[in-house]
Amino acid sequence: MKKTYKIAVMPGDGTGPEVVAEGIKVLDAAAATEGFALEYTDYNMGGELYKKTGDILPDHVVGELRQMDSIFLGAIGHPDVKPGILEKGLLLRLRFELDQYINLRPVKLYEGVTTPLANKGPEDIDFVVVRENSEGLYSGAGGVLKRGTPDEVAVQESINTRKGVERCIRYAFEYCRKRNKNKKITLCGKTNVLTYAFDLWERTFYEVAEEYPEIETDYAHVDAICMWMVKNPEWFDVIVTDNMFGDIITDLGAMIQGGMGIAAGGNINPEGVSMFEPIGGSAPRYTGMQVINPMAAICAGQLMLETLGEEKAAGRIEKAVKKALKDDIKDLAAGKMGYTTSEVGDLIAAYVKD
Repeated sequence: MKKTYKIAVMPGDGTGPEVVAEGIKVLDAAAATEGFALEYTDYNMGGELYKKTGDILPDHVVGELRQMDSIFLGAIGHPDVKPGILEKGLLLRLRFELDQYINLRPVKLYEGVTTPLANKGPEDIDFVVVRENSEGLYSGAGGVLKRGTPDEVAVQESINTRKGVERCIRYAFEYCRKRNKNKKITLCGKTNVLTYAFDLWERTFYEVAEEYPEIETDYAHVDAICMWMVKNPEWFDVIVTDNMFGDIITDLGAMIQGGMGIAAGGNINPEGVSMFEPIGGSAPRYTGMQVINPMAAICAGQLMLETLGEEKAAGRIEKAVKKALKDDIKDLAAGKMGYTTSEVGDLIAAYVKD
């Protein structure tokens, strides 16, 4: 009997359902070719549900998601819902409740994709950012006094625990070892200003590094990381960092790899249920037009299969993506691909089966 994975599907808002449909089309092609099955359960969470019921993520849904093998997410963001409500109520809640303590963001430029960096090519842009995903400034600690008055005080605290920091760093070292590329890991921080938090990060980083003598280590301030990602991205193999800095540098990484239309990420609990998503937004103005680029969703599916241990199937998807980008797709921008959203999915699925 072939192995079956239970996948929760959250198409989300705007063009989310369109790109998710193409991601599933490609996932099914990879699963059929490699001899396993994917069993999907749809959860229509997002802006429309919130508008109708006031619910964002009902408790019973969280319970059901704990029983899944993985979550495949489209996009969250509705023009009629104030920014932050859906993001905190769905994305952040899932990260915290399912303890998805790693945010994994590959930054990889493929042949045929344009980067804004002069004289840089696919051989120069190929690294991974491991971002701590459950602590730091995103933990929600803090508060407000005298709101709306001239004496208003707002405090947002960065929470960093030894357990949280160490498990993130250890994951990064294990990933670097498995990736087996340059065998180099860089800690990104701000030790000259954030002396308490990044003293903990730095000490833990070098203590864990002693267990991985084959891996080269170095450190750079976050501002220097941003400069070198633009000037010399080939210096990086794996970067590990906290929640806030990781959020910032991965968006820079997305731009140098060709834009949000190709960037995918995983919110990972190595011992539990992980969630995978395209990084771009819901793009509501393109809803239903079949012009949005589904590549990021397809790459998110690839990352999901890799994390589930189906590396041969994930490799098929990446090979198919590379071929389409090199030979077929004209531009990653909406309406400029030379294909409809659905046609891109058909193209990649056909290449997966080759």
